[in-house]
Amino acid sequence: MALSDTIKRLGAGAVNSGNPVAVMFGTVTKSNPLEVNVDQRFTLDEDFLIVTERLTRYEVDLKHRHTTGSEDTGEALLDKIVIREGLKVGDAVLLLRVQGGQKYVVWDRVIT
Repeated sequence: MALSDTIKRLGAGAVNSGNPVAVMFGTVTKSNPLEVNVDQRFTLDEDFLIVTERLTRYEVDLKHRHTTGSEDTGEALLDKIVIREGLKVGDAVLLLRVQGGQKYVVWDRVIT
């Protein structure tokens, strides 16, 4: 890398460091694949979004057979339970724009 390129990159980093994160609000317009409309100005698709774990769907498979003594009833009790719902259309979300503006962290749901 040339010295002039390095200086340009460092200069751009210094300018952007004054505003490293921006907080924005959005609304989920599509859940699969994920799309979020930001402040009614533009829409981000999943290529630009980083979703935190607590906003992703999490379910546990509890399927098992119940036995009593030596007998197997053959019935499966409980199938899957949802521990945490994922994002749904209409959810209001809080976004953090990562420095440079290329990625947005979907931080949490917002209760309005």
